[in-house]
Formats: sequence, C-alpha cells, structure tokens
Amino acid sequence: MPSPSSPANGQVIEYIQDRLYLASYDSPPDPRTPLPFASQQSQSRSPTKRAGKVQSPIKPSKQKTPVYFTVNDTLVYNAFHADFGPLHIGHLYQFAIEFHEILGDPENQNRPVVFWSKPDARSRANAACLVACYMVLIQSWPPHLALAPIAQADPPYMPFRDAGYSQADYVLSIQDVVYGVWKAKEENLCDLRDFNLEEYEKYERVDMGDFNWITPDFIAFASPQHQPVAPIPTDSPAYAALPSTVSEVLASQLPVPFKNVLAYFSSHNIGLVVRLNSELYSPSYFTALGIKHVDMIFEDGTCPPLSLVRRFIDMAHEMITVKRKGIAVHCKAGLGRTGCLIGAYLIYRYGFTANEIIAFMRFMRPGMVVGPQQHWLHLNQGTFREWRFEDTYREKLALAAAPVTPGRSSNAQRSSEQLVTPPNGRSAKRAALGEIDHNEVGGGYADDNLPAPTPGQPRKSHRKDSRHHPYARNVSGSTVAGSDRASERTPARRLHRSAPDTSESEEDIQMRMLAAKRAAKSPSVERTPSQRSPSYSTPTADIYADEDRENWVEAAVAAQKTPGSSKSSSGTLSVSKVRSASRRVADSKTETRGIRKNSGRIGSIGTTSTRALK
Repeated sequence: MPSPSSPANGQVIEYIQDRLYLASYDSPPDPRTPLPFASQQSQSRSPTKRAGKVQSPIKPSKQKTPVYFTVNDTLVYNAFHADFGPLHIGHLYQFAIEFHEILGDPENQNRPVVFWSKPDARSRANAACLVACYMVLIQSWPPHLALAPIAQADPPYMPFRDAGYSQADYVLSIQDVVYGVWKAKEENLCDLRDFNLEEYEKYERVDMGDFNWITPDFIAFASPQHQPVAPIPTDSPAYAALPSTVSEVLASQLPVPFKNVLAYFSSHNIGLVVRLNSELYSPSYFTALGIKHVDMIFEDGTCPPLSLVRRFIDMAHEMITVKRKGIAVHCKAGLGRTGCLIGAYLIYRYGFTANEIIAFMRFMRPGMVVGPQQHWLHLNQGTFREWRFEDTYREKLALAAAPVTPGRSSNAQRSSEQLVTPPNGRSAKRAALGEIDHNEVGGGYADDNLPAPTPGQPRKSHRKDSRHHPYARNVSGSTVAGSDRASERTPARRLHRSAPDTSESEEDIQMRMLAAKRAAKSPSVERTPSQRSPSYSTPTADIYADEDRENWVEAAVAAQKTPGSSKSSSGTLSVSKVRSASRRVADSKTETRGIRKNSGRIGSIGTTSTRALK
C-alpha cells in the first residue's frame, strides 16, 4: 500500500483556524494525507482567539478528515511570454464558486478545507494570491489580515513579472496585487457581485473582440483590423451607408471582432474611443454610431509624453464626470500603451501607487503595462497626483468665487455626487455568490473568521512566559498584547491622572494627595540630585514594585504621626516641610553665606539630621 503524500517543503499554512489551510503537494493528496494541525484540535484552542468566548476542546474521536481541493487543472493562466500571473478576476470568481460549494455541502460541515497547489514557485504564488484576493474582495478582510498568514511562507513566494520579452527588471509582489484590489474595491471600481463571468470569458478572446472592463469607466481592447483605414467624409454616400444602429452592425459584413466591439460599445454607453497605435481601421465606423474617436498615437513599446497624458486626462475626466459616459482605449494589443494612459488617469483620480495600479489592471486584464512603461508610471505617479491637487484647488477657488443661488446646488457639487457611472445598469446589486458568515454586511469581516495567529512584533517583558498574540482583543475591540500581559500592568497606576479611580486603596489616595500638595507648594524648588524627589508624571514612574509602594506609604504616614526634630516658637511640634523657594542663610557662627539649607523633609536622601528652627 503506498504511503500517503506529504506536503511539499514540509509546510501547511493555516489561514482560518480549524477551517481553511493553504498547502502544496508533489502528488494529489487523499483523505489519508495527514494534516499537521489535526493533532492540535484535541487540545484547547488559543485563549486569545475569540476573546471573551469559552472554547471547549475537541475530542479526538470527533476529528474529521480534511477536504482537499485544487484549481491547478481548471484555472490556467494564458501566458504571453515568461509571465505567469496573477490570475485574473474571472479565475477568482470561479475559485469562489467552487470554494463556496465545498463549504455549503452538508457532508463537509466542520471539516477543515485544504486548498493545495503544485510545489513549483509559480503555482504556489498564484494560489496564495488567489486566496488573499478572495479574502479582500468577498470576505471583506483588510489587506494586512489577508496577507498575514502567507507572510510566514518558507520559501517566500515568487514575485510576478511583466509580459515583455526582455529580462524582468520590475517585479510585483502578492502584496501589490492585494493592495491594488483592495484600493479598487474601496473606490467602487471592482465588485464581484456585478461580475458577469460568461461575458468576461467571451469578449476577452481575440476572435471575439479582445476587450475587458478595467473600471466601470474604462475599457481596454486590442485594435480592430479592417480595410480601408482612411476616414470616410461625413457628406459622402459611403458614410450614409455605414451601420448606425446595433442591429445594422450585427447584420453587416464586418469581421466578427470588429462587429462585437462596435455593437458592445454602442449598447454600453461608450462615448469616446482613443487610438494609440497606427491606423488599422477607419474611425468612421465609430463616429457613425455617435461615438467620438480621437487619435493620440505614439511609438509602440515607448512611453507617452506628459503633454499627451495631460490632454488625455482632461478629455477623460470631462467625459466621465460631465457627460457621464465611458471611455475605450486601445493600442495594437491593448496592453502596454493602453495601460500607461488608463493607469495615469486612475493614479490622477484615485491616488493609486504605480505598483497598485499595475497589479490591479493585470488582475482585470492580464499583461497590461510592459517593460519600461512600468518604470515610467513609477517615476511620474507623483506628477499625476500633483495635477489632481492643482485641478481640485482651482475648482474650489472657482466655486468660492462664483455666486450660488440659495437652495440650489452648483454644477460642481452636482457633478461630484456620482463619481462612477456603472455600465449596463450596474447600480442594481445582486448576490452572485453564496455568503459566508454575512461577508457583505456593513463592509466588515466576520470576527469568527480571523486568520490564524502569526508571529508578531517581539516585545520585551520581565516575564519569560508572556506571549504576544497579534489578534487578541479587549472589550473595546482594540488590539492588546494579551490577557496575561494586561493583568501584569493592572496594579501600576499613574498618580497624576485627573479622574479618581475607585479601585485605589486608601494608602494610594494619601500618597497621591501628598504628592499633589508638594507639587503645588513647591513649583520651582531646586534640589541637588541626592535630594530630588521622584517624578510622578514621567513614563518611568508608571510601574512600581510592591516594596517601593510600601516604603512611600510608610514615609507619608510617619510624616503625619511622628514628631519632627524642629519646633515652632510656641513650643508645639510641627512637621517639617519643603520650602517654597531656595534660600541662602547667613549664620556667622555655624554656616557661611551661599550654602543651601537642608530641607529637613522626612525620607530625603542624604539628610543626616534636621535643624531646629530658631
């Protein structure tokens, strides 16, 4: 009987405790494949996980075999050259469907699910990126929690590279992809609830049009090809014979890719087509459908001049915010030059970083931005943000200078109410996927589905057995260092706080009042280092040992009950106190001028005896 397969590299990453795991195997695992975390299920769960809940141990007899699944043979990245990922949004949608079906199966209830991949570096990177993007887009995890489990992978995950034929000198990490997807979700540019998988897979094919939505405002597509390429005069009979409706386009003799592009753009509110490559078709086919066509041609494989980018941004911004229409941009393949201009506008409008926008555009349309164009976006991202700041500032100045009729909103205010125009009626929301623990409620993530604990930042402690759990929570919901560390700091209290603490003992109150009284009466007293009293407002005085606290209390009590050595003129005893200001005494018999008199304060370090007041 063959032995069960073991995880490659000897590592299984726990994503959600007792529920979701990420692994890689040399051969397909089976139900007999051991799961390293299964032996831990019989023990009590971490007390810092789900703070405030009682965790009961799972008996070994109730342990269930894990469920193994993979997408190695079903979700394949179509590489251009040496690129291998990341997997696009259609792949993520299919992964989510399969994953939810496994979780929704009654036979898999309470069984751990292991998502595994092949052990090669490319398969591992794509699998880890897929899970992290799923957590961000569908489970609404913040990116740092989605990345925390895979941060412990050894060896680290391989970075992604561009689709160019040269050596890769600009790489993207899984972190760039996750943050780019998260940023797009925060700006309402990416939502799987409105995603149409059939449409995506149909039109991304070269023979069907080769175009993809990047955001609800932008389509990136490859250049159609059709002869003749010269513009047709609008007053000629040939122009009148051009198809002007969707039905006429579908009935024409145009090539199928060009026909699909014209019909889809006309029915999905596209108002502008920007061509970046040399002429391969006649622009009159777009203008006959009421779509504006503009040429901004520059050399293939190069980066556009900033003057052209500025003109494109102004034109695109007006089309999106004022005319409420989408924009379609293409070069020869719809990848490099197209990604430069669309990426520049998205940085300008939403503040993406270069890495985030490149990663997000490749998530929506694989292969976008090639070679030196990646460096160009990185070098000019600050310029694009400065343009946005300057334009916004000018708009505010113009709005402040223009008179506004009371009761009516200005045009600038009305134009800013809707930032994104979803095509094809995307305002209607539909639940495309099954939910897990209400992952869409309020935009938050379920507390019960926190990632498995990972090594956090090391902290110093006088206790060797104190441990820091990065996801422990206190009652208010903020992250704390752990229940054991919190209990250690409980006796330590600041003596200068304004609000009284009901948990203070009588000795604590007396000590605090005595310190406040001395501070009020002696704001500027000067003391030698041996006579300086401890400060109660510095961070170093926050924690005292128990024996130190008892010494201070005894000193305070002695100051009130024990007679001092100094006497008043009436013969009654009085407690010596610190003078409000430093004085110089002039006693010709015992002291010389300029010598500071001892304070006589009880407990003063260095004071050998007190002097009687005369």
